Formats: sequence, C-alpha cells, structure tokens
Amino acid sequence: MTVAISSRQFKVLPEVAAELDHLIALRRDIHAHPELCYEEKRTSDLVAQKLEEWGIEVVRGLGGTGLVGILRSGSSPRAIGLRADMDALPMQEDNTFAHASQHPGKMHACGHDGHTATLLGAAQYLAKHRIFNGTVYFIFQPAEEGGAGARAMIEDGLFERFPMDAVFGFHNWPGLPAGDVAASPGPVMASSNEFSITLQGKGGHAALPHAANDPVPVACTLVQAFQTIVSRSISPIDSAVISVTMLQAGDATNVIPDACTLQGTVRTFTLEVLDQVEQRMRELSENLARGFSMECQFEFKRNYPPTINSRDEAHFIHEVASSVLGTHHVHKQVPTMAAEDFSFMLQHKPGCYFFIGNGDGDHRMLGHAGGPCTLHNASYDFNDALLPAGATLWVKVVERWLAPVL
Repeated sequence: MTVAISSRQFKVLPEVAAELDHLIALRRDIHAHPELCYEEKRTSDLVAQKLEEWGIEVVRGLGGTGLVGILRSGSSPRAIGLRADMDALPMQEDNTFAHASQHPGKMHACGHDGHTATLLGAAQYLAKHRIFNGTVYFIFQPAEEGGAGARAMIEDGLFERFPMDAVFGFHNWPGLPAGDVAASPGPVMASSNEFSITLQGKGGHAALPHAANDPVPVACTLVQAFQTIVSRSISPIDSAVISVTMLQAGDATNVIPDACTLQGTVRTFTLEVLDQVEQRMRELSENLARGFSMECQFEFKRNYPPTINSRDEAHFIHEVASSVLGTHHVHKQVPTMAAEDFSFMLQHKPGCYFFIGNGDGDHRMLGHAGGPCTLHNASYDFNDALLPAGATLWVKVVERWLAPVL
C-alpha cells in the first residue's frame, strides 16, 4: 500500500514516513466503520488501544466516548492540547472501493477518520522520541457533527483535569492544494444557529380569502424582510447569512392554512452581530404578525459559536508550517460560513484552528463515485498523503511549543 508524497511540499520525518502503511490501514479501517455522534465506541476503543500500546496514559469518558492521551517529558509545567474529531455523518456513501463504509447510512464524508489517524501518527512518534519539555494532551473528541462534543468534553472537565496553555486543531480542506496549510488570526469559521417561526392565522376556503387570515403571504413578506437585516441593519464591514430553507403550510390546494412555519439558519463571524440579527429577526416577525392580526411563535437556537483564532497562536502555526512546507505553501486562511465546534475550546483557551489542503480529488482510488471530492459529499475520501505530512506538522508544533530550555 503506497501513497505518493511530494518531496517538494513535505519535509516528512523519516520515521513517520516509515509508518505510512500503518497509518493508511488505521485511517481506512476507521473509514470502513463509521460511527455517528456519541456512538464512537469502536473508534474510541481503537484509539485507546493504540495510545496505550505506545505507553501513553489514557483517560476515557469525557463527553461520553471522548478520550485524552497524556504524554509527559521533562519537568516543565507547560502543556499543549492537540485535538482530532472522530464521528461520521448520517449519509450514504457512494464510493465502492475496498475501504468504503460497511454501515449503510453512515459515512466519513468530512475526513474525521484522517484527522484521527494523523494525530495517532504524531502520538506514536512523540511517545518514542519525547524531544520536548512539558505535557502533550491528545484530545480525541466525539460528536463534532452537530452534537457539540467539544462542549460536552469541556463540561466534563477537559480544561480543569488537563490544564493546557493552548489548544490546536485542523481540518482537511478540499480545493486547497494537497498538504498546503492556511492559518490566520481572528474569525475563520462562522457561528451556526437555527430558527423556527410559526405565524398563526385563520384558515378557510381558498375561494373566500376575506373570511380567513392567510399566513402564507405574511410569511413570504417576512422572508424578504429578513434580507434587509443583512443589507440595512448590519454594517457592510460585517458578515451575516440568513437562509430560510423550509417553509411549511397547508395540505390542500383549495384550503387556506391556519398556520405557516419558516425554518432556517443564521451564520455570523461575531457574537455581537449574531445578537443584532436575532433581535431584528424577532422584532420583524412579531411586529409583522401583529400588523396582520396574527400570533407569532419565534424560536432561535444557538448551536456553535464562531471559531476565532487567537493572534499569537495563529502566527505560531503559520511559522511552524512555513518551516515544514516552505512559505509558498502556507496561506492566509479565507474565512468560511461553515461552522465547527472547536470554537467552544477557543472560548476557553488560546489556540488556532487551521486548514490542511486535501487537494482536488485526484488522489481517490478506483471505485470512487463520480461526484466531487468535497466535504459532506457521498464521493468524498480523505487524502492519505496528508497522514505523514500532518503528523510531522503536529510533531513540530509540539517540539516548538514545548522546546527544552537550553
């Protein structure tokens, strides 16, 4: 089992490169056995087994199926946290290669299998060499895909039980050249929030609209009004997305419904803008309903906060990646309106969440489906060439952060 690694891009540690077949086998085993949020028992067992095999202390049960590996060297009180997510998505895989999902309706379509295997590769090397002074916490997190597993681990005492100075994580990024890194300070991923608004009117015969109080045109007006929040209430310098993705009303073509429900999402890069959007959405919904003599039920659920990298830690990742890859392979991180629950960790600790390029899909084996190799796509597969490169980068991050004092 071989995967081409470009020497032009990757200064891979020889011992890490020597474990490539092992890392690929681990990654593909996890890919073939995907587990959804808070169900990652097999994956967690596999991770714990490997860490203990390498002499790394393991603490389990944080956030349900989450675990932390503890590796110490020297006497320094400094500590660093490295995080990988383990869960899969509830979707059917279209690929037919040998390591395709064996569980119908479940798929590693976001690369968490690769994130986990990459961190294991770094853990194996660091456990053997320990060329650092301090403590490394290897954080294997459940339930990133909508389950807020990071928050669950924090609530179970992650940062109290494992005090660390900073925490780091990465996500593979399709479209970015394979192995290239993007890291920047400030907001890099958006908050993720959901809303549900029900307008309660009065149903009736479609031929007698004057005898009813139709909520459908009011809902249509509200959809349009929401766009004025972005264009007229929010500063042009800030970003916000309001998407009405569901509009449900009625069961028959000749009946005006009693009620109409609008649902969708809101995404922003700051909590201040999110507060403003939620307030204006509530005001428009309730006041518009009142103007049409209707009742309004407004619900707004905040899921994940924005992912905001701290300045020093983002610059640190940029410097380390440049030393491994060369400056021409390290880029400014273009913020995305997608969300990530690593954001909860960054609310408690300084750190950086960066991207490693997954390429354009040319790495996929025969048997991949015909669709694009993009995240949350049934044709996706993690690029195994990133495993030794990402593990090497993690090792250098640890060795630089916990450098022995001479």
